[in-house]
Amino acid sequence: MNDFIIISNVSDDPFAIDIGHMCGQPEEISDIISLKVYANSEFCPRFISDETDLSRIGAQLTGKTVVICSAGTSHTRGSLAMRNLVLARAAKDNGARKVILVEPDLYFSAQDRGPHRGPDEQDRPLADMKKFDGQPFTARLYAEVLKSAGVDVVITVHNHSAKVQKLFSYLFNGEFYNLLPAELYSDYIRYSDMVVTGKDGDNLVLCAPDHGAEPFMQSVADSLGLSKTSRIVMEKIRDSERKVTISVSRDSALKLEDIKGKDVIVLDDMVRTGSTIVECCRLLQQGEPNRVCFGVTHFLSSAEARENLNSKYIDEILTLNTIPAILNRDSQGRLRKKLVVLKIEKWIARFLLQYMGKNAQKFDKDFYSVDMSSKNPRWRPPNRY
Repeated sequence: MNDFIIISNVSDDPFAIDIGHMCGQPEEISDIISLKVYANSEFCPRFISDETDLSRIGAQLTGKTVVICSAGTSHTRGSLAMRNLVLARAAKDNGARKVILVEPDLYFSAQDRGPHRGPDEQDRPLADMKKFDGQPFTARLYAEVLKSAGVDVVITVHNHSAKVQKLFSYLFNGEFYNLLPAELYSDYIRYSDMVVTGKDGDNLVLCAPDHGAEPFMQSVADSLGLSKTSRIVMEKIRDSERKVTISVSRDSALKLEDIKGKDVIVLDDMVRTGSTIVECCRLLQQGEPNRVCFGVTHFLSSAEARENLNSKYIDEILTLNTIPAILNRDSQGRLRKKLVVLKIEKWIARFLLQYMGKNAQKFDKDFYSVDMSSKNPRWRPPNRY
């Protein structure tokens, strides 16, 4: 463990602290780096060194890999992004061999288009470009400044944009890792009582709320390994910023009448307002399934999302803590009665250890943990005896 260290851009960040401990880091992050802020509000971190050692000034990190875990929620994304840049520069200025950024919900990646045609989008219509007239292609800017600051590797989770993935992979010379959580979902689906999969999956239906979610739906199906699992695909038409129309795609293998009595799980990468998913689940309920659940990787717990997703059309919600605020019961609000969070710190630690050539065997079967409110009807008190 002496060849790499794990830090965070926020003091006492539980996400980063847990990953550090799981990777075998004996020191607390707060004893490795001081996250100072000057009186004028400027951020100036400092890697803590032996004050009496005058032989390694500016070289205390020589040969080391520094891992920056960026999943904090106590600052704005803009502030956290700037902290990442300064931390990366501090690591490289003190001799770090490599800097790895772990950012489960990649900042600014939703801003993956600007008002111009890129080399991979020659057929992009003028009407689409006009939507972005006057604004920047911020995902590219973020990637470029991360690279300039000294970041060598970027690790994220279930990024939605193929354009962003290609861009980051190019700028970071292939050292961009977009971890898909299919195995997390498939393991929980198979071994929990959230749904009844049936014999070889004959009672389970996976749903993509639009064509963009199809690849992930398929990856979960592949990870499940249940040959009789069915799939239904929806078509989405956005009528306005807040209104969408959902229908079953003409290309879908199943129709609404085929899901009667079965358990359905809708799978998507992110939720912000929840309006699209509620409309999707409302339509699915017309097929008279036994149960409709929603699995989403990035859950932004806004007041609007909590209100919308408290819909009678959704029986349960399964998500990850890529945005750790979702673990807060107040952030869950009334959704606590139907929300399950799969905590990914072990999963991230396993990947980091494997990337660094370390033994990660202890996470082969135990690679996530479950957080569930006692208000959820499926909650069971822990066995303390």
